[in-house]
Amino acid sequence: MDIADALSESADIHMPQQVGWWPLAFGWGILIALLLALAGYGLWRLFKRMQLQRRLNNAIAELDKCQVQLAGHTDDMQQRLVYVNNVNSVLRRVALAHFPHTEVAGLGGRAWVDFLRSQGNPQEITTELGDALSQGRFAPSCDVDTDALHNMARHWIKNLYMTRIDNKTNSPGTATEHHA
Repeated sequence: MDIADALSESADIHMPQQVGWWPLAFGWGILIALLLALAGYGLWRLFKRMQLQRRLNNAIAELDKCQVQLAGHTDDMQQRLVYVNNVNSVLRRVALAHFPHTEVAGLGGRAWVDFLRSQGNPQEITTELGDALSQGRFAPSCDVDTDALHNMARHWIKNLYMTRIDNKTNSPGTATEHHA
């Protein structure tokens, strides 16, 4: 047998197949799982942040609605008393949404004002505002600076929410109910 005959009977040289991208190596699988987990966590944080921002907007809108109801009646002592009680109600609902009910629900009078001071800027709640908030429901009339009360309540609510938004977590044990 001749070499040419032997070569004609042999098979052609075949190039190896292209290396495919699937199945992925184990390390790529871990990397993809970590990226998916990170993306999921980021979406969850974004959802929580948007939820807190929505609650902040709702609470501020409720507070502004109280001020609109007072507009035009600022000289009427009874309307001021209603306004103080409405602001107090908004503050209490915000506090109940963020702190355990056992810590907030039973507070009244001086204890309520002390709680507000402890959770916000104590210098913002003047003696006049503190007296109005602590005795509002039981006072026969109320002569308080409604603009100062509105600004104090607005700052207290904003500081509470912005602290929670900036901390990027709700503290454990807090209520997550809607308010306002």
